[in-house]
Amino acid sequence: MQNRTSVTEFMLLGVTDIQSLEPLLFVVLLIIYFVNVIGNGAILLIVTSDPKLHSPMYFFLGNLSGLDICYSTVTLPKILENLLSTHKAISFYGCITQLHFFHFFGSTEAMLLTVMGFDRFVAICKPLHYNVIMNRQLCIKMIITICIVGFSHALMESIMTSRLNFCGSNHIHHFYCDIKPLLDLACGNIELNEWLLNTVTGTSAMGPFCLTLLSYFYIITYLICKTRSCSMLQKALSTCASHFMVVILFYGPAAFTYISPTSGSSMDQDRMVAIMYTVVTPVLNPLIYTLRNKEVKGALSRVIRKRL
Repeated sequence: MQNRTSVTEFMLLGVTDIQSLEPLLFVVLLIIYFVNVIGNGAILLIVTSDPKLHSPMYFFLGNLSGLDICYSTVTLPKILENLLSTHKAISFYGCITQLHFFHFFGSTEAMLLTVMGFDRFVAICKPLHYNVIMNRQLCIKMIITICIVGFSHALMESIMTSRLNFCGSNHIHHFYCDIKPLLDLACGNIELNEWLLNTVTGTSAMGPFCLTLLSYFYIITYLICKTRSCSMLQKALSTCASHFMVVILFYGPAAFTYISPTSGSSMDQDRMVAIMYTVVTPVLNPLIYTLRNKEVKGALSRVIRKRL
């Protein structure tokens, strides 16, 4: 890879421009990060250790928890470091590495949510064939496939961004390295990078989202046509409610950031929205699943009783 830039490091402007708020933000974000790691780690532990949760649904839930920990770890430790530092720098290659893994874990999670939607479709619409269709071999293959696709997409984005020529300011108007703020600093022709951002990144996000909605469309259509009892309909939809809430929390802020036009004037809004999907959403996922899922709550109580 040829490095054609004169910039060796970038300055991250951080979460806020008000320095007096930084100590408070450090404490709040540190607590959120610990809750994220402990909450998602607990789900990962009980899903792997409890035999009653050794099913495709909880296999995917365990992978989602692992991804949420990795997703936050890409950005939050650096944010916490910069909140305590006056020199909020990140090296050029450190910036590209952060960008790569941020998009790797983000795009992989988007596809994983689609796989989880397909799992719910098979469980509700084809219950008699569920164990045959969603066998362990297929589940592992799907996880491997989405990881390879996510890694390839992120690698393409990081390579194309690293080849840009940064000859002016090195101040990134964000709290982590992402494509849009880096494009604002680039010199020369960035049309191909903007096309990749708008087309490839947009497709890799909205494609899985549309497939997830399609799964729910078939689920609702099947239930309305086949289910005569309102209580059975409510029970079936409640099994999908947690997943659907996570989908909305994940895609809503991300769509606002990556579908809106690339513009320096939108960077303040992008920073505020990015807080949602990098910090808040990963910590809400374990709460959503534990509060709404009886099996997860039961397994968690069994683990706690066993430890005590």
